[in-house]
Amino acid sequence: MDTNMPPLVEVRGAKQSYHKDSAADLVVLEDVNLSIASGEIVGLLGRSGSGKSTLLRIVSGLMAPTAGEVLWRGQKLSGPAAGVAMVFQSFALFPWLTVEENVELGLEAQGVAKAERESRAETAIDLIGLGGYESAYPKELSGGMRQRVGLARALVVHPDLLLMDEPFSALDVLTAETLRTDLIDLWIEGKLPVKSVLMVTHNIEEAVLMCDRILVFSSNPGRVASELKVPFAHPRNRLDPAFRQMVDDIYALMTRKAAIPAAAVPTPAAEAGFAMALEPVSTNLLAGLLEALAAPPYSGRADLPALAGSLQLEADELLPMGEALQRLRLADLADGDLHITEDGKKFVEENTDHRKAIFAKALLAHVPLVAAIRRTLDERWNHRASAVRFRDELEDHMSPDYAEATLLTAIAWGRYAELYNYDEQAAQFNLDDIDATV
Repeated sequence: MDTNMPPLVEVRGAKQSYHKDSAADLVVLEDVNLSIASGEIVGLLGRSGSGKSTLLRIVSGLMAPTAGEVLWRGQKLSGPAAGVAMVFQSFALFPWLTVEENVELGLEAQGVAKAERESRAETAIDLIGLGGYESAYPKELSGGMRQRVGLARALVVHPDLLLMDEPFSALDVLTAETLRTDLIDLWIEGKLPVKSVLMVTHNIEEAVLMCDRILVFSSNPGRVASELKVPFAHPRNRLDPAFRQMVDDIYALMTRKAAIPAAAVPTPAAEAGFAMALEPVSTNLLAGLLEALAAPPYSGRADLPALAGSLQLEADELLPMGEALQRLRLADLADGDLHITEDGKKFVEENTDHRKAIFAKALLAHVPLVAAIRRTLDERWNHRASAVRFRDELEDHMSPDYAEATLLTAIAWGRYAELYNYDEQAAQFNLDDIDATV
């Protein structure tokens, strides 16, 4: 990284919000500041829904921030930035075009002559290891090969800044690891025709393995909570104690605030039961995690990186499970550790019926939405209530996607606990054959 050169891109005080007709604006990003210099790989690490992908679109110029500004090479950005290319999680290839034709698309849009397009496309395809597949169609390729085509398409325009939005998350573990290694090797050897890389990830080890700097995002709204410099030279050894310690430290950073559950700070909206987004985690997974936590070698307390490794889970999968257990007071999550509570131990020790009773008690005490649904059903003469009213209230406090996910979670958790039934066809809660004494 050349510290004497001005940054390629600067984001200053970026805010992104969406207007809602019946409620306050939904703020996705708040006061985000970052800069990307030439010669570095920077990672945006955070939970799903923290606004990382939105920030990528703002950096690329595809979206203007509600407030703040983006500077590209010192000039205010007012549209798509020249010299920026993006790699997507979903490959985004045109199935009716060959590998070569997909790769040439960006050059064709720039008006590059056919002969030069073909030459540069061939070079890019060879670079990312797909030589010989120029005439193949996407359906003939594996997931890893399709993502390589996406990379070649981005690299062929020789961008100054390469944006990558969770580029390995749709791949199997081995394929993702191979592609990461190949990219880092090309970067070390100076063969990647880019000046810098900004990548979104929720994989902590991936960020430490690839990046020079890591920006840890918090959620609701998304903002840069911590900035970490990765001190290790490439290639990096995952088994190096210093590498493992940095992974542990980042887990601790991402769970530190979780030691104080959102429900511990009541607000009028929270007391009404509609301001708390619920983690979309099944009760089977929660029970399985509690059982694993209670059993040897953890015996009630586990270091999150070790637990993630043994269960083959990524941070973005394990953290919502841990936070759900904490919300229910069945486990505590803080400083990179998860440890079981007394109620959690009782849950593990009991049979199915008693587990449901413990879960029901936890829901009514600590999940206001579930308590509000049950209370409404108890108060209605016919013990029925439409899901629409709860969804509408949720959307006053969160995005429609979060509202839908939260409602579906409340439905699944409440049904497991036998607090209410849900008629999918009528989109209606009811107490048919439910114990009214709960």
